Order: sequence, then structure tokens, then C-alpha cells
Amino acid sequence: MGQIDGFMKFDREMPKSRDPKERIKDYKEVYNPLDKEKVKQQAARCMDCGVPFCHNGCPLGNNIPDFNDAVYNGKWEEAIKILSSTNNFPEFTGRICPAPCEASCVLSINNKPVTIEYIEKTIAEQAFEKGYLKPSPPKQRTGKRVAIVGSGPAGLAAAAQLNKAGHWVTVFERSDRIGGLLRYGIPDFKLEKHVIDRRLRLMEQEGIVFRTNAHVGVNISAKHLQDEFDAVVMCGGASAPRDLPIPGRQLKGVHFAMEFLSQQNKRVAGDNIFAEDILATEKNVLVIGGGDTGSDCVGTSNRHKAKSVTQIELLAKPPLTRNEASNPWPLWPMILNTSSSHEEGVNREWAILTKEFVGDSNGRLSGMKIAEIKWGVNAQGKMGFEEIPGTERVIPCELALLAIGFVGAEKGGLVEELKLELDERGNIRTTNYMSSQEGVFSAGDVRRGQSLVVWAISEGREAARAVDTWLMGSSNLEAKDESFVHISEEA
Repeated sequence: MGQIDGFMKFDREMPKSRDPKERIKDYKEVYNPLDKEKVKQQAARCMDCGVPFCHNGCPLGNNIPDFNDAVYNGKWEEAIKILSSTNNFPEFTGRICPAPCEASCVLSINNKPVTIEYIEKTIAEQAFEKGYLKPSPPKQRTGKRVAIVGSGPAGLAAAAQLNKAGHWVTVFERSDRIGGLLRYGIPDFKLEKHVIDRRLRLMEQEGIVFRTNAHVGVNISAKHLQDEFDAVVMCGGASAPRDLPIPGRQLKGVHFAMEFLSQQNKRVAGDNIFAEDILATEKNVLVIGGGDTGSDCVGTSNRHKAKSVTQIELLAKPPLTRNEASNPWPLWPMILNTSSSHEEGVNREWAILTKEFVGDSNGRLSGMKIAEIKWGVNAQGKMGFEEIPGTERVIPCELALLAIGFVGAEKGGLVEELKLELDERGNIRTTNYMSSQEGVFSAGDVRRGQSLVVWAISEGREAARAVDTWLMGSSNLEAKDESFVHISEEA
């Protein structure tokens, strides 16, 4: 490594965030960039650890020590070449990945891990700024045509890899802009959309065709794709939200989180919203669900100038530190996570049972009946909960946002038309990424279930290799090392 004792000389340092009172007035990114010399110091903290578990923690298998060494030595072009060999979109993952690689960093055994995610973001930004990332269309075309259904991270990764292999690639997106979850699920204060557009321009210049307002299974038939293309890759995501079927669910003011978040992203982009506005302004907002999507709802509600924001979670409050007996390194740390949105203001409560949406005489949501619960092992030896007597209460609430996950792929449209087999979790069943229909492949959340953006990119890359092999008999696309089991599976 460039500085073998860097981990002893330098402390972990992250970029400073903008003042919460100021940043909730806009939808710009939360963090200010670190000075390049500071980034080099952070890269110097990477240890010559012999067995770099960060490779294992990263679903993409990024060559982290190698690009850290390049950054420390100021070799930014070399760093982006190393990073791009395993990750098509480091400018995305460098902003929105929860960094399972950092959780498995050897330094984190008894210290704070290397700032891998932020170094990754800096490499990507330096590459764009200095012109190291340029259009690189394939020198030869195979004549094969591949359709990608869905333009989220899995679809974009599959498209990039298949185009690299020389196939003609068309990406079909049902929305009016390309990006899927990146575009309409993740708020601009975490991922400004010009970052997506910059990458899309490169992909178009490399020969990839994007078709928007193209809802396959609705205004484009599956038969059309099968007739016109040699292979189809379904990357539509796990877009069927989990509902909360309790009394009062029909009241006005109860919405799925993605309805709320996608509307706001459209507003920021200046697009028309062809539905009733879902706004948190001057309302008591209740976010149901303690994950990243719930956190995004908190940040967006604060920017709407909500009267109050409360986030509740069914599970018990996580510990502040790892339990080395049940949750040791290098597993993902099951600890309390405080996001930048939480720092901006929220009342967080755990072990809360939602019992009923309460409405007024006009059929609008006015409150939420909740109760506190206690978790424990029941008589059958299974973990469960029981309501704590005397804790039931109604809290004021005019907007409730359901951020409790997804239940798999949407079952209509293309899935139904092609009669694709689903697994027990409602995802598309595959063998080596091919579905039950010959020539129809699947990748991302629609295949593995709701997961991380970094896993979606990995899925897209692996599916592309499977498609290329099926079309051509073999593939020169990079293969992920599958000689170990990724410890980030549960992240």
C-alpha cells in the first residue's frame, strides 16, 4: 500500500454536511465535498491487511485496496479504471450505498473503517471532471438485439454490459424519464438527477437506445419484444408495495411511500403531476417503517415544512453498538442508524403496533391508533410480541406514509402475458438468470426481491453475462468471483 501506516496516522474523516436548518430549504445534496488531499489521507488508511474482507462485503466485488492505493498516489485515471472494471455506476453507489464493504473492513475490528463509499464517489467525480470517462462504443457489433425492460440500476447495468459485448440494446421504461428507482424513488437531496443524466448521455453515445412511456405488457406487447429481439431481460424491480390492511385504510391521507417520493422528484424536475398532490405541508406526518425509504419520507416531509414528523417501527430499538456474540464482525452491524434526514428533525419510536387509521366526518385521516408492544420468545420458542396493556393511544396524523417494504414484482402486464413462473416470495423464478420462458431473462429486485442498489447493479451485470453466453456460446464479460459467499447478503 502507498502508506503502510496510514491507518495509525489518520482518523476517519467524512465530508461535512450542510446546516440542517439551511438544507431543508432545498433539494440539493446534503454533503459538501472533502478537499482532495483529505481524500488521499482517507485512502492512506487502507491497511495492507492480507485478506481484504471488503471484497467479500461488496456485492460487486470491487477491488477496493487497489483503487485506494491509486487514490493515495494521485493516480485518478488508474483508480477509475480499477473501479469501472467491477462497477458500472460508482457515482450512484458512492452516494446511496449503505456501504456493506465498510462494515467488513478489517480496520473496523477495533477502529473506524476506511471511508470506502466516499472515496468511490470522489473517484467518479474526478473521472467526469477530468474527462477520463468518455463514450466507448464496441468496436464490433454481433448483430444480436436485446430488449431491457426497466431502467433502474439493474436494467442500466445489464444494458451497459450487453452493449459492451457488442449487442444492440434497447431499454424500455414505462415512466417518462429513464432511471427507475434512481429517478423516482431516491430523493434529490441524496442523488441529484443531473448525476443520472450525465451517465445516460454517455450510454446513448455508446449506442444504447432508451424508450420512455413504453409500458411493456400494456402499450407494448410481450410478443412484439419476442418477435423483434433475440433476448429480453426483465428488470422491472420489486415494485408491488406491502400494504397495511387495518381499519381506516381507505381514508384520504393514507399513501404508499413511493407515491409521495416520486411526486416530489417530479416536482423538482419540473414535471406535471397527473394526480392529487400528496403534500406534508402543515400536517402531522406519520411515517410507518424504519428503513431507508422511511428516512427519505422524513427528509422530504421536513422540506415540505410539515407541522410534525413521527417515524415508527414495529421492531424493538436496535442497539448503539454491535453485539459481538450474536452480530460479530464482519457481518452487517444490526445497530441503530441515524441518517441525515433524522438529523433534520423527527420523533422516532420503536416497538409500536399500528391498530387503526382514525378519520374525521369527511373521510380524511385525522389520527392513528397505536399501542406499545414487548418482544420476546413465546411458548412455541418463536420470537413474537404482545401488546402492553394501557399503552393504546391516538396520535394526531393527517398524512400517513407506508414505508414497510415490497412484496415482489407486479403480477400483471408482462409477467402475466408471458405466464412466467414465480417463486415462493412472488419474484420471477430463474435458472442462471433465465426465466421459465426461453430467451427471457430477469435481474434485480424483480428476481431477488427488494434489495440494495449495489445488488441490483451486480444482478444486471451477472444477467448480462448469462444473456451473452446464451446468445454467443461464451462471454468475455467480466465475471464476479463466486468462490465465496457474500457476507452482505443480509445487508
